[in-house]
Amino acid sequence: MADGIQDSGVSGGDWAGDLGRRWIEAEAVMDRMLQPMLRELLAAAAPKEGERVLDIGCGAGGTTVALADAVGPTGSALGVDVSPHMVAAAARRAKRDGVAATFVEANAETHAFAPHAYDLVASRFGIMFFDDPQAAFRNFAKATDPRGRLVALVWRWAEENEFMTTAERAAATLLELTPRVRDAAGQFGFADPDRTAALLRDSGWRDVSFRPVDARCEGRKEDLEFFFTRLGPVGRLFPGLSESMQQQVVDAVAPAFEPYVDGDAFRFDAACWLINARPA
Repeated sequence: MADGIQDSGVSGGDWAGDLGRRWIEAEAVMDRMLQPMLRELLAAAAPKEGERVLDIGCGAGGTTVALADAVGPTGSALGVDVSPHMVAAAARRAKRDGVAATFVEANAETHAFAPHAYDLVASRFGIMFFDDPQAAFRNFAKATDPRGRLVALVWRWAEENEFMTTAERAAATLLELTPRVRDAAGQFGFADPDRTAALLRDSGWRDVSFRPVDARCEGRKEDLEFFFTRLGPVGRLFPGLSESMQQQVVDAVAPAFEPYVDGDAFRFDAACWLINARPA
């Protein structure tokens, strides 16, 4: 589900339609912006040659391809996402990069994975969107080898990630935005480590740990408008606005990002949790 810059759950977004297509358009922007997070995930997961990996919420496939490359030809990497557009883009990416990753369009909360089929269940911002997270975690636990592990990155609190809420705060007087609901499925749904740890333990996981990850992310200044007009709460509404209203939104939001701009680049600090767990 495309790296977790969205607010609705699996059933709350048009992943098969315009929402999925917009994420494909943003693939290169997101790859650049979240590259440090990919490095963090790979370092923590430490995928080994020959391991079987399951990537939850694989989006356009960047994480899955990296995992597949790490486990090599004797291993396997399966990426799962609900968006047919992103799954198709991920398959194209794997083919382009010459990596034998595979992908399936499915809701990982309910998909019938083979029991104990994976040594590593990994996710970069893809596990916060399930309508029933306990059922999803239980499903992943059943799919994991008893000696296997879960390694996932999730966002910490919105207050710690002000870059991610800049657009909606700047456009609040112009647009009727749905308020974020604490602990609801969405980008910051697993910000509370106590709540998330309890969900994991109650769903068949043990040795649950949370490590704070703070990383400096960056992108090209020229991509900022593309970012906030296509992704997140503002981006979800932007295509349906009149041309004049679109311009008003851009005029209001663009200056709000100025504190993050440095020359031709923008930079921000991402505040996340690195979750580790093992099947009980």
